[in-house]
Amino acid sequence: MPRIHVLGAGTPTPTPTRFGTAYVVEVDGEFVMFDCGPAATHKLVQAGLFPTQIDHLFFTHHHFDHDVDYPCFLLTRWDQSIGKENDLKVFGPTLTESITDKLIGPDGAFTHDWKARVNHPLSQQVFVNRGGKLPRRPPSVDARDVGVGTVHTAAKWEVTSAPAEHVQPYLDSLAYRMETTSGTVVFTGDTQPCQSVIDLAKDADALVCMCWDDQDAMNAAGEGPGQCGTVGAAEMAAAAGVKKLLLAHIGPHLSQHGTMEKGIGDVRRIFNGEVIFTEEVMPVDVLPDGGRYAESHSDDHDHDGGHGHHH
Repeated sequence: MPRIHVLGAGTPTPTPTRFGTAYVVEVDGEFVMFDCGPAATHKLVQAGLFPTQIDHLFFTHHHFDHDVDYPCFLLTRWDQSIGKENDLKVFGPTLTESITDKLIGPDGAFTHDWKARVNHPLSQQVFVNRGGKLPRRPPSVDARDVGVGTVHTAAKWEVTSAPAEHVQPYLDSLAYRMETTSGTVVFTGDTQPCQSVIDLAKDADALVCMCWDDQDAMNAAGEGPGQCGTVGAAEMAAAAGVKKLLLAHIGPHLSQHGTMEKGIGDVRRIFNGEVIFTEEVMPVDVLPDGGRYAESHSDDHDHDGGHGHHH
């Protein structure tokens, strides 16, 4: 069955246990990444995965907490390859193509790096020792700006998108639905509660929804529009009829004990499926009967109440 690896479960505010957004869906031996926020490459490895295993990356939008590790991921995936891997396919709203080109294109910000590694004898030797065959090939990435509808169809899964209401007109934002042969998962990206995302998430096995803060605190601070809090996430999950709700994009205030428990209680009053308060580097099975996770996580991951909670 599909498994979600929660790599980044936080926001633009760095805390000891959460920073930015990134996920990987593991299904039938494939690994599909959604967003690539701060330290996503390192968290990927902490989760027991490796950049060369990722052949597809989908961006919800281009706020830095969702894409700032993209250059690191691109270069690491290329550098660690032996030249036999599939070309990386990248999909996202407007700017995805131009950002990719500005990073590793002919005049890209990091083009100096791969040119040195392609041409210097030391780098060539490391490449050969790893199993590569000269000449070493420059990075080849198929990046595409995409809109609403069917985004990509693979042999055993398909990704479709819907508009997410976040910070338009400054950035386009998409939510994604990944249908697999054995389960369906929806990523809201950053959005306020909206019908387009509810419709996309209809009857999904799992919904990974942004949940910035306790709704009462958000409304009092004027931070309600453009994003989901506890009540907004719960109402969308209930309206869509999903089986499992993963609360993600969790801010520092909601991560604190007291606020967290109130917030989860508010969610439970509205949504009666399984609720998971996500933790970084946390695996979650998409289907309801396999959602428990047994890995032991040391207490030093719990500075801000960051342990994964099942309710």
